[in-house]
Order: sequence, then structure tokens, then C-alpha cells
Amino acid sequence: MSTSAARTAPPGGTAGEEPGEESREGGGPAAAPLADGAGLWSGLVAVYRAQLSRARVARIPLLFVATFQSIGIMVLMRGVVDAGPGDEARAVVAGSSVLVVAFVALNLLAQYFGRLRASGGLDHYATLPVPPAAVVLGTAGAYASFTLPGTAVTAVTGALLYGLPLDGLWLLVAVVPLVGAALAGLGAALGLLAPRQEIATLCGQLGMSAALLLGVLPASGLPEPVRVLRDLLPSTYGVEALAAVLGPRPHWPSVIADLGVCAAVGAVTLAAATWAYRRAAVR
Repeated sequence: MSTSAARTAPPGGTAGEEPGEESREGGGPAAAPLADGAGLWSGLVAVYRAQLSRARVARIPLLFVATFQSIGIMVLMRGVVDAGPGDEARAVVAGSSVLVVAFVALNLLAQYFGRLRASGGLDHYATLPVPPAAVVLGTAGAYASFTLPGTAVTAVTGALLYGLPLDGLWLLVAVVPLVGAALAGLGAALGLLAPRQEIATLCGQLGMSAALLLGVLPASGLPEPVRVLRDLLPSTYGVEALAAVLGPRPHWPSVIADLGVCAAVGAVTLAAATWAYRRAAVR
């Protein structure tokens, strides 16, 4: 082998192989190992900034769609729900506000990872010197934080439309990231585990529809089987916390408990998404 060929040959391979490929044995290339060169925090920040920059360009039209959709639902429901601090009005406003998070963090993220897996884009991420958890957390964080403006506009519009107080809307600072983490982790896991891109899209749409149908009505008016399904949806607890502070006397222990459930579910779903990413990237 010449000196120049020796210099260009990657470790563990021969000259002419792509970086990260192994020698073919038995008729097929071995899977490239996941790169873990950078630390979790530095990798997370890098992925977050890259995804947020991309989202500003590609996702702003979809954010407008999500916001107008939620405001339209509140306008339609205003014909059958009276204004004032009643359970129905607070549920409509809180559920419509959280629906913006579900549309972006659950629906779009499931489609994004489903498309990334189907197109082979995971191979690119697998060669980057960032841990798998940083890819999942950075992407989920970018999608979740991207929903804050639309959620705030929807909540303020709904509070004015239904005559609800505005002083409790500061809780969106906690509701959006916690619900966003839970739904983004769920959306990423669905997109990475779905065997086909079309199934990932279907799962994202069904999840968003569940957040819509089960989130804009108070639990007291739903049949018992539907209540069980509602309790299984992570966004339900964010809706309950936000609806509570739209009333005259919030029960803060319940609000904190609901936010705690969102945080716990978010940790579980993001861990599941990280596992699903590892599983999909090495195949």
C-alpha cells in the first residue's frame, strides 16, 4: 500500500470506504457506531440552536395554522359556552391553548422523526459527535419552545373572549415547557418506532386529535371510559393546571401536582424517545 493510500485510509477500513463504514463481511456493511464525542450539555445546546434556527424558517407558517386553529375552536365554542369563570369556559380556553403545543410538539415532531428515519437522515445524526440523548432533547426542546408565542396569543385571546382573568396566564411559563417535553418525547418516540413514515404521520394526527377532543371539555361532562382515556393523555394535566389559574381561587396544591405529573411523564417519554433513537440509528 502506498504512503498516500495509508494516510487516507480510515481506521479499521480501507482506502475508498466512507468514514464510519466497516469492511463488508457476509455481503453487507456493519452498522456505524453512534458517536459520543461531545458532552451531553454541549451537544444538546448545539442541536437545540440548529433546530430552533431551522424551525424559524420552516415552521412559522405551521405555527400560524396551529394558533388560528385553536382560536377558531374557541370562537365556535363561544356559541354554546357562556362567558365567565365557569368550568366549561376555563376548559375551552386552557384546552385550546395547550392544543397549540400538541400540534407542534406531538404532531409535527412525530412526522419529523418518521421522515428522518424513512429518508436515512438518522445516519447523519449518528455520525455527529453528540450523544443520542442530546439529539432527542435538543430537537424536542426546540419544538416545544417554538410553541410559546402561539400558546400565549391563544390564551390571551381566549381569556378576553370568555371574560376570564389574565393574571394567572404567567403559569404558561411552566405549562408550555413541561407539557411540551411530555408531548415532544411522545411524538419523537412515535416517529422513531413507527415502521413506516405514513404510520408516524397517522400517530401524530391521532395524538393531536385526542388532545383536541379530550382537552376542551371538563371531565365532569364526559363518560367514565372517556375520562380514563383523558387521564392517560399527558397534556390533560397541563390543561387542568392552566384551567385552575383562570378561575377566581386556584387550588395551588392541585396545580403543582398536575405540573409534577407533566414533569414525570416528560422524563419518561424523553427517555423512551432516546432509547427509540438508539434503536433506530443502529439499524
